[in-house]
Amino acid sequence: MSKPDDSFTSQASESDAPILKIEDVKVRYGTATVVQGVSLEVFPGETVSIVGANGAGKSTVLKAVMGSQPPYAGRILFKGLEIQKRRTEDIVKMGLIYVPEDRRLFKPLSVEENLLLGAYALKDEDRKRANLEFVYNLFPALLARRYQATATMSGGEQQMVAVGRGLMSNPEILMLDEPSLGLAPLLVDEVLDTVRRLKEQGLTIVLVEQNVREALEISDRAYILQTGRIVQEGPARELLLSDEIRKAFLGM
Repeated sequence: MSKPDDSFTSQASESDAPILKIEDVKVRYGTATVVQGVSLEVFPGETVSIVGANGAGKSTVLKAVMGSQPPYAGRILFKGLEIQKRRTEDIVKMGLIYVPEDRRLFKPLSVEENLLLGAYALKDEDRKRANLEFVYNLFPALLARRYQATATMSGGEQQMVAVGRGLMSNPEILMLDEPSLGLAPLLVDEVLDTVRRLKEQGLTIVLVEQNVREALEISDRAYILQTGRIVQEGPARELLLSDEIRKAFLGM
């Protein structure tokens, strides 16, 4: 699979410092605090999962990072810079890209038009073309439907467009919020296999995913969130073998 230049591999170099650090972050909706002092780290080239039951606050953590649901306490640092008070558009330009669970595609527009919207901040037309080629190599089905309105596509195909649009901007971190939500089992496997391939390319990924086993299998490390708090963390393989995790999430 071709990729645009070395846009991902540069992130996978060894580093003692996290590229993303969340420190004691608290987020509320109205008067209800839904994230209660979450701290986590993501290092360059890692795939880190945040898993937990529905309503645990997983998606809210990602929204806090992106500034769409700013924390009222705590700090969020990206490459050592505090970003918790920055605008979402500025955070995007820094290289943090969020693919929401509802995808937020412009459905009357074609596949290619949606993809190119993801590269709006890029001024280099050659880079845009290279990124587009990379996305089409990653998702060959999209190339065949490049002029098709996204409204006419299946849920799985729309998810490919959403992920592809995120990749068009050369993200330093790609944050995926429930990418398999609402998809048939076969499509779930395809989406998570895409995450695995991006990980192998060296892209730094933060994954919120309802399929706990699959998320842990493709992650380096994971955080278990429960009612807005991290109750367990560690290497994903170790968590996958944990009796507590197997009972709580894997039905074993």
